[in-house]
Amino acid sequence: MYQHFPGGSTLDNSPDQIADLLFYLHLKNSNYSKEILPHYAVDLFLAFRKQIVFQSLLKVSNSEFENYSYRLVIHTVDFTFAATKFRMEIYDVLIIGAGPIGLACGIEAKKAGQRYVIVDKGCLVNSLYNYPYNMTFFSTSERLEIGGVPFISHGAKPNRSEALEYYRRVASSWNLNLALYESVNEVIQNDIFTVKTSRTSYQCKAIIIATGFYDLPYLLNVPGEELLKVKHYYNEPHPYFGMDIAVIGAANSAVDVALETYRKGARVTMIVREPHLQESVKYWVKPDIENRIKEGEIKALFNSEITAIRENEIDVMTSEGKITMANDFVMAMTGYKPNFSFLKSIGIRIGTDEMMTPEYNPETMETNVLNVYLAGVICGGLKTNKWFIENSRVHAEVIIHNILSKLKSQP
Repeated sequence: MYQHFPGGSTLDNSPDQIADLLFYLHLKNSNYSKEILPHYAVDLFLAFRKQIVFQSLLKVSNSEFENYSYRLVIHTVDFTFAATKFRMEIYDVLIIGAGPIGLACGIEAKKAGQRYVIVDKGCLVNSLYNYPYNMTFFSTSERLEIGGVPFISHGAKPNRSEALEYYRRVASSWNLNLALYESVNEVIQNDIFTVKTSRTSYQCKAIIIATGFYDLPYLLNVPGEELLKVKHYYNEPHPYFGMDIAVIGAANSAVDVALETYRKGARVTMIVREPHLQESVKYWVKPDIENRIKEGEIKALFNSEITAIRENEIDVMTSEGKITMANDFVMAMTGYKPNFSFLKSIGIRIGTDEMMTPEYNPETMETNVLNVYLAGVICGGLKTNKWFIENSRVHAEVIIHNILSKLKSQP
């Protein structure tokens, strides 16, 4: 059965034989070993579920693997760790973030013949997936295209569903190497990078960070924010029919939530710290929200802040003093920010400017950490309206060009 295994012997679950077989398959054909290894996970678990520790010293002295020796140690049947050790692949580029810009970086790496992997803690284009169901992009479809794959939408501006379909098609068309639902826990830098994730570890020569900014919401920092009724992300209006909801914020997200929930039967109050809505509110939406407020169909409390949240009510400090309101849900549309702590953990310096702009060379997109690059909206720090898909797609080409130029300059 195991014709590729020396001697043609069969697997009997003995520690030495399993170790020998795994190691031999790895040496013989790494692609074959990736296909075969998972089938032995059950055997390993059943044989060593009592956390037996075994160790096998293997020595290979034939002409193909002369002087090559390996020590396999498996503790508590950590099969993923064992498989990772056998893989031993060093990637040219590891891309953190499987959003549109991360995908664009992967495409450019593949076009250049680079070994790459795209890692994301969520699903494909996870930020877009978490957008409101009825969201429509500002941009036209051709400005969202990557990898030369046409984006055809029914309207001039595509919606969320069309975008998700498009980027699925891009990933499939290019057969991109994706590692989804795998969060990056640690990056260690020596001669090359070791990237430890929630599932495995990778080694790579360069890292591209394209994580966007949608993962960390600005918190209200008021008592009761931990209640389930407080939402920092919004999907659709239906659950709020007949409910008293407070919408916190003055920008597009807050306005969209207020209008959608109002039109689906919610009793809406907007709570805005500023004396008016932001000027950046979409021009085709602004008259609508202003008229709804003027007619009293949506209540708006300007120069006001929420100060406490309870199960059935909230406290609001207004320009006229504190008031208590009946409330079922709080929609905190207060914006989002990049994961600065992650950038700092790698050694990337964060600017002292108001927008906390990460340090990078705009001509190469390389940060102050050698061979670590930034791409997409994260380059703007807190200025999340500076970079978009349409104007940061070029980052992918710039970065891969720089990586290739370094390789060419090496002796």
